Amino acid sequence: MKTTAIKKLMTKNLVKLNISDELTKAESLFKKHNIRHLPVVNGDHIVGMLSYNDLLRISYADATDDVGDVIETTVYNMFTLEQVMSKQVAYVNANDPIELAADLFISEKFHALPVVDQDKLVGILTTTDMIRHYNSRCK
Repeated sequence: MKTTAIKKLMTKNLVKLNISDELTKAESLFKKHNIRHLPVVNGDHIVGMLSYNDLLRISYADATDDVGDVIETTVYNMFTLEQVMSKQVAYVNANDPIELAADLFISEKFHALPVVDQDKLVGILTTTDMIRHYNSRCK
C-alpha cells in the first residue's frame, strides 16, 4: 500500500507565536483563527508548543465580562509564554509518512505536531487533518 507524505496533509499557512510574545496574543490568535495549538518559534526554529488547554490550566476558566467578548487577562500577565508552553516538542519531517504521525498521536496522546523541513518549521499536522484525510479516502 502506498503511503502519503505528511506535507500533503499539513497546514502550511501557519499561525504561530514568537518566543517573546505575550499570552494575551496567544489567547487572541486561538479565538480569531478557531485553533487549539500554536507552534512557538525563535526565528524559523520550533522551540515549543502552546495548546489552548495550556492557557485554560493557568486561567482556571475562560473569563469574560457580562457581554461575553472581553477577555480577563490579569492572570496571563503573571506568566511568560516560555513558562506555559511545552518545551519537549516532538515533531515530524515534511517527507515522513503519515503513519509515523499517527503512531505519535496514539502513543503520546498528542493532537498536533509541528512539521519541519531542514530544521525549519514549515507546517503543523493535527488529528483533524488526519481524520479529514482518512475520511476522504473512504468516500
